[in-house]
Amino acid sequence: MDLYNFLMIVLIYAPSVIFAITLHEAAHGYVAKYFGDTTAYMLGRITLNPVKHIDPIGTVVVPLVTALAGFPFGWAKPVPVNFNNLRHPKRDMFWVAAAGPGSNIVQAFIWGLVARTIFTTEGAVATYWFQVAEAGIRVNLILAIVNLIPVLPLDGGRIVASLLPARASYAYQGTERFGMVTLLVTMMLIASGMLNWLLLPPLRLGVKTIYSIFGLS
Repeated sequence: MDLYNFLMIVLIYAPSVIFAITLHEAAHGYVAKYFGDTTAYMLGRITLNPVKHIDPIGTVVVPLVTALAGFPFGWAKPVPVNFNNLRHPKRDMFWVAAAGPGSNIVQAFIWGLVARTIFTTEGAVATYWFQVAEAGIRVNLILAIVNLIPVLPLDGGRIVASLLPARASYAYQGTERFGMVTLLVTMMLIASGMLNWLLLPPLRLGVKTIYSIFGLS
């Protein structure tokens, strides 16, 4: 890939990746505060300032590498949540965890609306932002799908932990000590394409649904 194409990928994906990751983390913090935990709020992490959430590897390097592989993914600095501070820790964990992927699904529809708005507009600027909007749909759906994989420390793992009976939930949460290894293996499987059989069907369904709703070709 030449330098021009590489820079175009960066310029097309950067806006949606930054928004997707920033709002994902801010949503976790906001919902945690709503249910009683002010940890993220006290640390200034409930903000739309991307600088507060950027992780050099997860927000910059990994999205670039995975975008080149055709399946852009990344992460930000995790928003700190003390689940013991929640009014109903086990129940409220569900909503705190679901807030991140939920924000990405909402953003995917917003990017769909943006794409629809400029769909018939001509010119280089409109073409660029239409490509950004298409990337935004894809990026946000990928983040939602990957984060809903039911392994800790991903959001899907916390959702599972909140739904399991107390004893099973406690045992399941014990697997988080292997969280970094699990995350690295998951990233490797995504980058290699070995998880395509799991991730591509819901991604295609999500993209098709949004395109259909907004009348995009």
